[in-house]
Amino acid sequence: MNLEQARFNMVEQQIRPWEVLDKAVLAALMQLKREQFVPPQSIAVAYADIEIPLPHGQTMLPPRVDARLVNDLALQGSESVLEIGTGSGYLCALLALKARKVLSFEIHADLAQQALRHLAQAGISNAQVRSGNGAHGASSEGPFDAIVLGGSVHAVPQVLLEQLSLGGRLIAIEGEDPVMQATLHTRAGPQSWRSQSLWDTVAPPLQGFAQPSAFHF
Repeated sequence: MNLEQARFNMVEQQIRPWEVLDKAVLAALMQLKREQFVPPQSIAVAYADIEIPLPHGQTMLPPRVDARLVNDLALQGSESVLEIGTGSGYLCALLALKARKVLSFEIHADLAQQALRHLAQAGISNAQVRSGNGAHGASSEGPFDAIVLGGSVHAVPQVLLEQLSLGGRLIAIEGEDPVMQATLHTRAGPQSWRSQSLWDTVAPPLQGFAQPSAFHF
């Protein structure tokens, strides 16, 4: 299997048609070897437009979703970024190639260690992965210029919005299956935020976040 050709096809056939046009994001996608981040049994589908299973019931999002999340953050290279839900480390690596530094939380210790190995193998040195529930963020190390949630949530907790710097942006996939939207939250003032719905998608829920109670008649 020609993985370099598969990577090129992913960018041209999946990523660009999804309105990912930031040249630096496209360059990062071509640079990163996604096969280094997927489980060994999934290398053949490393560049396919599918979710890839990870341990503990987690998944890697389709590459077009990761790419669009990074694209729509419009990172310029000087940002301090908080990521919640490291998973395999692929989205973390994309963010690290576009930002000054990334702090990422992964709720499962074995996945966190695995992600660190993946990042090291990819030559990423400006990303830190910690084991723990990132649902409350890392206020002692904020504020952050950007926050990314690597899975879906019913709604973004206020505690995370408050860890944005002025002008800082948080992107998350919000809602309940089958209706979810990628939403960009921007801190407009000390106690004000504005939100913009960007595009429809569906993603597995982030573990560690509160879920809405099911309604029963």
